[in-house]
Amino acid sequence: MQILITGICGFVGSTLARAFKQHSPNYQIFGIDNFSRSGSWINKDPLLKLGVQIYHGDIRSASDIDALPAVDWVIDAAANPSVLAGVDGKTSSLQLVQHNLQATINLLEYCKRHTAGFVLLSTSRVYSISKLSTLQVVMVNEAFQPVLNQVFPEGISPLGVTEGYSTTPPVSLYGSTKVASEHLALEYGLTFEFPVWINRCGVMAGAGQFGHPAQGIFAYWIHSFREKQPLKYIGFGGKGYQVRDCLHPNDLIPLLELQFSEPFDTDKARVINVSGGVHNSLSLRQLSAWCEDRFGFNEVIQTDSERPFDIPWMVLDASQAKIVWGWQPQICIDQVLQSTANFAEKQEAWCSLSAL
Repeated sequence: MQILITGICGFVGSTLARAFKQHSPNYQIFGIDNFSRSGSWINKDPLLKLGVQIYHGDIRSASDIDALPAVDWVIDAAANPSVLAGVDGKTSSLQLVQHNLQATINLLEYCKRHTAGFVLLSTSRVYSISKLSTLQVVMVNEAFQPVLNQVFPEGISPLGVTEGYSTTPPVSLYGSTKVASEHLALEYGLTFEFPVWINRCGVMAGAGQFGHPAQGIFAYWIHSFREKQPLKYIGFGGKGYQVRDCLHPNDLIPLLELQFSEPFDTDKARVINVSGGVHNSLSLRQLSAWCEDRFGFNEVIQTDSERPFDIPWMVLDASQAKIVWGWQPQICIDQVLQSTANFAEKQEAWCSLSAL
């Protein structure tokens, strides 16, 4: 089977490529990357040594995609993943849309030409912020938890946010580009008869992830503690009680293989949450305690500042993935943190590399 992975030299793309190559010799992996992400170039040579064929190109450019060979499946792992992208005064809103939406359209045109299957790695940030931001929470063991006796919005429970919850704006510009990409992908697949799967992922984390907050809070926090870089608790009183779940990309492989083999005319839901869930979630405060046990003290400043699109508790409920696919995460959050910390201890200045 031939697979094209976009953003192949990013953390998720490179991790999936290595996992596929290690899992079976029957996978021929191609990848494209524009190497705009700081540090991404260091993943190129190790992938080449595994036999991965890498194209230096930009998926925002239709001509760069035209040069790619035909494959059986495309996994879209390329995106600007920051919820603050385009609104932080440092980045371009137009560039965000081009990265996350126009690039997807180019890939869908490629799939149309080659009748290739398409997997979009989407995000928990497609879900509407309005009711998530006003969810009643209480602090338990230095982490926010939903108040159990409240009237929950449809699609939300103490187990997390389900696929049935609203994707109505506001979801952030980033979230909107992903929602739009989801809709276009499903329409292209139905219209031009190629398989499409949308996997809405929780926060990705693991060894080798870049130490930048936009790449994932777990790796950023661990590398910052390891290098004694100052950190801040932002929003919600500056206590660090906000919670996110955690998923290692390797846990996607069994699900992707099932999706690859599913008949085109299946009645299975095309959109699914894929996450670590409540059992693999932590608050920033709890993450700091874990890091302090591992690396010793590091300063974390409490601030009163607020940011747009912040949510006190964002955990995806992946129950549907278990019901439909028999899938559930196998790599627990402690394994993810331990492997990330082990990697961090071998690096000299990973945060600086990631911030170039």
